[in-house]
Amino acid sequence: MSQSAPTREVARRVFATEFNDAGYTFTESDDERAPVYALLPTGESSNRVFFVGTLTEKEDVGEDSEYWRGRIVDPTGTFFVYAGQYQPEAASKLRDLEPPAYVAVVGKPRTYETDDGTVRVSVRPESITEVDAATRDRWVAETARRTVERVAAFDDEGNEYARMAREEYDFDPQTYKAAALSALEDLDESGDELAGDGSADDDAALGDAPDGTDPAGAPEP
Repeated sequence: MSQSAPTREVARRVFATEFNDAGYTFTESDDERAPVYALLPTGESSNRVFFVGTLTEKEDVGEDSEYWRGRIVDPTGTFFVYAGQYQPEAASKLRDLEPPAYVAVVGKPRTYETDDGTVRVSVRPESITEVDAATRDRWVAETARRTVERVAAFDDEGNEYARMAREEYDFDPQTYKAAALSALEDLDESGDELAGDGSADDDAALGDAPDGTDPAGAPEP
């Protein structure tokens, strides 16, 4: 009898401004090995994320062994990634990369609470791939599309994650739509055309977003 291989969770495309607000985590079963999800404020669960940005800084912050911290910037904010002995490929990539460089990252959200009660969100990378500006632009356009879709579905009656987001957060999902449309303004001339005017034409503009397969794992279909 053949056994089916375990499937990995879908990697959600998300901008930094929303990801850094996703401080609430949960599991969907009592199994001690159940996957942990970050709750995106636009109403989606995320066990893995996929983002592309500019690596602007890297630093070995380890004491007894290498533990690399990378600062990766997208048009809306900053992701922090941490990779050490348990993420050898990602740690090696951070060691070798020279900022500034465009990188595509697939990884798992991680949260920790500071002494003053602030929840910080970071990424434990599974893979880090150096990419070009065109790949970054495709990611911005597609992530803007995904973000606007999540916001549009936020008030749907059957959207359980949106209901959870309303209970756990005090954020207006429209701010993430605004950030997504603003991010498009960082693209080239075609990106400027995509940005629209923030009106009812937004969906049509986003529908023309450039697409393609990004070389960084398994993003959303």
